Amino acid sequence: MRITTGALGLCMAAALSLGLAMPSHAAVTLKIGTVLAPEDPMGQGLEKFKSDVAAATSGDVVVEIFHNSQLGDTTEMIDQARAGANVGTITDVARLSSFVPSLAIMSAPFLFDTYEQADKFALSEEYLGWGDELKEKSGLVMLASNWYQGPRHLLTQKPIASPADLKGVRMRTIGAPVWIETIRAMGAEPTPIAWGEVYSALQLGAIDAAEAQPTAITGAKLFEVVKNVTKTGHIQLVTALVVSSASWDEISAQNQKIVRDLAVEAGRHGSNLTIEMGAASLEKVAAAGVGVTDVDLAPFKDAVKGVYPMLNLEAEAKIVDRVLGR
Repeated sequence: MRITTGALGLCMAAALSLGLAMPSHAAVTLKIGTVLAPEDPMGQGLEKFKSDVAAATSGDVVVEIFHNSQLGDTTEMIDQARAGANVGTITDVARLSSFVPSLAIMSAPFLFDTYEQADKFALSEEYLGWGDELKEKSGLVMLASNWYQGPRHLLTQKPIASPADLKGVRMRTIGAPVWIETIRAMGAEPTPIAWGEVYSALQLGAIDAAEAQPTAITGAKLFEVVKNVTKTGHIQLVTALVVSSASWDEISAQNQKIVRDLAVEAGRHGSNLTIEMGAASLEKVAAAGVGVTDVDLAPFKDAVKGVYPMLNLEAEAKIVDRVLGR
């Protein structure tokens, strides 16, 4: 009996030792796709997010990054995530407003003057509450909404001085109501197509114009197929990092907080790169022979005022003003 008991004790000790040596659970992988290039500030922010998460969670959460539309266009990636696929992406928040209409305010025209204002609002109680609502209604989890891609400017074949100059111009924009109505109010004909198709569409004349932030203009080499960039900054492109709730719910509560905090930090890192690289991008565009001009913004601001009541965003605009103390 003593031998049997001793043997049993050794077996239990061995089993305990093995249990301590082996991980109690498998690592959770988050696959994040983007339509942008690796050298884009958002791409660099994602790479920082990847390494920071691995270190802070001791490998319990693994982030894999897919650049240049490897997982599809932004809308396609969102649809995949909603269907339960392990896919996440960086998206303009307006695409998410079909689930939570208030989120469209983040892409409203001439709303933010600086990145700091957008960053502050993205972390406000009101905005985070809309993020919680998003998970319930769409199956998407918003990790952070302070990923700034820069001011959107007009990319055209002819000089633009006022909204009247945009009459009849077929302009590529994002396929969300606030973007479509903003471009329409500015005078152009909004034409939503996938980002990866913009270069060829401009080259072949399928569209007359586009609108994009400085780093994306150079990243996609759009300066090769347009003649003018007019610096309207009509929308400050503040984007969100979202993932599938199915994948998110596999992560422990402790690691969820770590990942969210690091998503905010990585967003600020990428956003600061956006600001630093923006001026250099426009210099490169000008050096390529494209006209880069400033313009009187007053007529454009007047033209888009009706977008807020049209999309029922007046209450949200007041919330933004209250959060920012203006």
